[in-house]
Amino acid sequence: MPDVHKSAFVAVVGRPSAGKSTLVNTICGQKVAIVSPVPQTTRNAVRGIKTGEGYQLVFVDTPGLHDSEKTMNKRLRDIAVHALQDADLVLYVIDTTRAPGPEEESIIARVAPFSGKTFVAVNKIDARESDIARARLFLAERMPGARTYDLSAEKGTGVEALVSALAAAAPSGPAYYPSDYYTDQEPVFRIAETIREKVFLHTRNEVPHAVYVEYKSHHMLDDGTLVYEGELVVERETQKGILIGAGGSMIKLIREEAERDLADIFDYAVRLSIKVRVQPDWKKDDRILKKLLQ
Repeated sequence: MPDVHKSAFVAVVGRPSAGKSTLVNTICGQKVAIVSPVPQTTRNAVRGIKTGEGYQLVFVDTPGLHDSEKTMNKRLRDIAVHALQDADLVLYVIDTTRAPGPEEESIIARVAPFSGKTFVAVNKIDARESDIARARLFLAERMPGARTYDLSAEKGTGVEALVSALAAAAPSGPAYYPSDYYTDQEPVFRIAETIREKVFLHTRNEVPHAVYVEYKSHHMLDDGTLVYEGELVVERETQKGILIGAGGSMIKLIREEAERDLADIFDYAVRLSIKVRVQPDWKKDDRILKKLLQ
C-alpha cells in the first residue's frame, strides 16, 4: 500500500459528442453518465468515481462546451466553465473523427489557461473516420507540450495508461468516497437520466432537447420493488404525441428499456410510471433551468 494517498477532482470537457460520457463510464467500470448519438445529452456535472491502490479520482463529466446564446446552452456552458476552474485536473477529450473547426478552437481557448493541469484524451482512434495526425497537429499548434493519450473510450484501448497518468499527477489527499462507490448520484436522478437516455435514443432530433423528466414521487413495495412516478415534460402537443406513440407504443418502449437498464444499475427492481405533459417554452423558464442544470 502506498505511503501517500492521492485524490483529485477531474473536470472532463470537450465538444458535444466527443465521447466524454463514454470515457467516464469506461474508466469507472459502470454506467455513470447516459450516452446517446445526440449532442449535448449531458446536462449536469455528473460525478464518476475511480478508486485504485493509493488513489481516488472523481470525474466531473460536464455538458459539451457549445457556443450559443440560447438561455439553456449558456447555462450548460457555465457548468462546464466552472468545473474547469474548480478542478484539480482537467481531462480534455478531442474527437479525432471530426475536423477541429471554430467550435474546437473556442473550447481549446477556454482550456489553454489550465494547460498545466490538463491531460488530453485523443479519442475514437479506432473509428474508420479517425484522423489522429490532424488532431495532434491541432493540439501541437494550440496547446504545445500538452500531455496527450491516444485512446478509444468505447473499446477501452489506451484508457489504463491515461488513468495511471492522472493518478500520478493527483495531489495528496483523502478518499472522498468509499472504495466501492462509482458515482454519488441519487437514485431518483439516475432513474430520470436513464429515462431521458431512452427518449434521446428513440426520438433523436424530433424531441430530445425539448424534454425533461420531472420527478413526482417514489415508494417501495413490500417485495422491495421501487416504484418511480415521473412526467416527461415537452414544449408542444406534437412532441407529446411522438413520445406517447401510436396506442402508447413509444412510451411503453421507453419505459420497458429503462426498466431493463435500471435492473443492471440497482440491486432492487424498479417499476416506472411515466406520463407526458406539455409546458410551452419551458427552456426559457429560469426557475426550471436552475433546478435542472446544476
